[in-house]
Amino acid sequence: QVQLVESGGGLVQAGGSLRLSCAASGRILVINTMGWYRQAPGKQRELVASITRGGNTNYVDYVKGRFTISRDNAKNTVSLQMNSLKPEDTAVYYCNADVLDSNYRLRNYWGQGTQVTVSS
Repeated sequence: QVQLVESGGGLVQAGGSLRLSCAASGRILVINTMGWYRQAPGKQRELVASITRGGNTNYVDYVKGRFTISRDNAKNTVSLQMNSLKPEDTAVYYCNADVLDSNYRLRNYWGQGTQVTVSS
């Protein structure tokens, strides 16, 4: 069993910053791609940023230059530094990871989500 636990969400004014963190635990051999998704009310969940085990990153256009994803392979963690936040960034943010577990099964896991609210 693998668990992803997010932290760091909250309420911030427009233009402010937040840092989200996600820690993976359990019977983990290797974590491949990790990512952050978000889901705003009435909208579908969407990819915000992802990072491979080797450190290659990918961002959705509207967060480029504002958000930075990073990871620590030794600690099985991924973070999302969010700067210059806008009200339209308000959403529940979810951590996601492709995990090879101790039974050599490759599965995709989700965290429980953390609320980010940006006030205008």
